[in-house]
Amino acid sequence: MNIPLISGNQIQELIDYSELISLLKVAFASGDIKVPLRNHYHLSDEDILLTMPAWEKDGPTGIKLVTVVPENPSRGIPSINGLYIHFGSDTRVPLCILDAKALTNKRTAAASALASSFLSREDSKKLLFLGTGALAPDLIRAHCSVRSFETVYIWGRNFQKAYLIANQFSTEKITVKPIVDLDDIIPQVDIISAATMAKEPLIKGELVSEGTHIDLVGSYKPDMREADDNLILKSEIYVDTIEGATKESGDIVIPLSKGIINAADIKGELATLCNGSVNGRNSTDEITFFKSVGYALEDLVAGEYFYQKWLTENE
Repeated sequence: MNIPLISGNQIQELIDYSELISLLKVAFASGDIKVPLRNHYHLSDEDILLTMPAWEKDGPTGIKLVTVVPENPSRGIPSINGLYIHFGSDTRVPLCILDAKALTNKRTAAASALASSFLSREDSKKLLFLGTGALAPDLIRAHCSVRSFETVYIWGRNFQKAYLIANQFSTEKITVKPIVDLDDIIPQVDIISAATMAKEPLIKGELVSEGTHIDLVGSYKPDMREADDNLILKSEIYVDTIEGATKESGDIVIPLSKGIINAADIKGELATLCNGSVNGRNSTDEITFFKSVGYALEDLVAGEYFYQKWLTENE
């Protein structure tokens, strides 16, 4: 069996965020894709294997396999490694293997932009991005595919990293400026997107202006958070999936455990936004708050999307 491998570089060349966002919207609205709980297997005291499957009855099947080995960086290897196996609709035969990191980054960014299309103001002109990791360029480009920004700001604990990411956009039509003073910029922007490893809040609610949309992607453990209690109290809250966000995300778990919010305060998730059973933004002055933790539906849709585009280019 000769199974093609679609590399991270190929995925980068194939991506069109508008296309992927549209496909995710259809998939979330339909409710046809089955997603069981992700499984965690402890291979040792610290090493973990994650399995994340999803399938559609009359469509494709896929599974993401990821290992997390904290000691790997000392060996010159990333701590997180994985691949995505994509199976056909009728035969369920493996069609391709995709680089899991690149696929995950693209679908994560597309999901955030999809949420923004419902929750941010259409006249949003300024985006602030927090973080200098691998997701930064993808999230900036995805957000720019749904809103027409005049300026994008990027902040990181390491200014040099923020500068280098901003410089990646020097030949594009997107103006990206690295900044030092986070608190000074927060009140000036329309959308704040964050993908950091923060354990303590970086975004203070007292600084966030009316009408702002908040998009939180990082701080993925129950004891980590990117926004403070003040912000979540003054926001309309949405998540990618209620089941995942209320168990995995400190930005939701901690306020719930403290009684600052309750489950009923979560207005909706991507599925209900996409199928129209829940409204998105209701006024120009409300603050909207979206937290994502990832969902295997997004992997399946992205896997099929990249496979079909790869086929077209290799006919």
